[in-house]
Amino acid sequence: MDTVNTNETILGLLQDLGLDATYSSPSLTALDAVTSKYLKDLKLNVSGSLNSRNLVRKEAMLIALAVAVNEKHGALIAAFERMAAKEGATPEEIGEAHMCASIMGLNNIFYRFKHYMHDVELYNKQPAGLRMSAMMLPTMGKAAFELISLVLSAVNGCERCVGAHEHSVKQHNVTEIQIFDSIRLGSVIKSLCITL
Repeated sequence: MDTVNTNETILGLLQDLGLDATYSSPSLTALDAVTSKYLKDLKLNVSGSLNSRNLVRKEAMLIALAVAVNEKHGALIAAFERMAAKEGATPEEIGEAHMCASIMGLNNIFYRFKHYMHDVELYNKQPAGLRMSAMMLPTMGKAAFELISLVLSAVNGCERCVGAHEHSVKQHNVTEIQIFDSIRLGSVIKSLCITL
């Protein structure tokens, strides 16, 4: 292993994210000790997915932020808040990314349970009884909010929610390539959260 190249990759990744050069984590340290190939791939995946030509950069940063919130990764939450603000996201939009992660945490668990128990009639007939009025008129716009909801539902593994939000984003004129790139971004940020 070439230690210099690995360190340069780590430093480059941290710099791209606006994180301090001394930032470390157990996984980052373990990967640095054994291989540089994955870290190079991760750096390229992060850069490529955040800079997708099919996504508005501000929305890409809000998606990344919502995934970091979902994964409870403090350093990346702060980094993506800064990056989203730099791309023009308002404090209200940044707050909605946090809210969306919380709402999808609730919905994904609830609806995943209902999906798993699809043959239990009582569960299917019961009203959800959950308040989610904040989803109705988001500041960031319904298309962006639904797209973030879709990404989080995919990250959290809720088939029913993925289907519902994918249908909704298409009704808001989000293209399949934008959906694809958003899901790819969410998966890359989830991987980044595990590594950092």
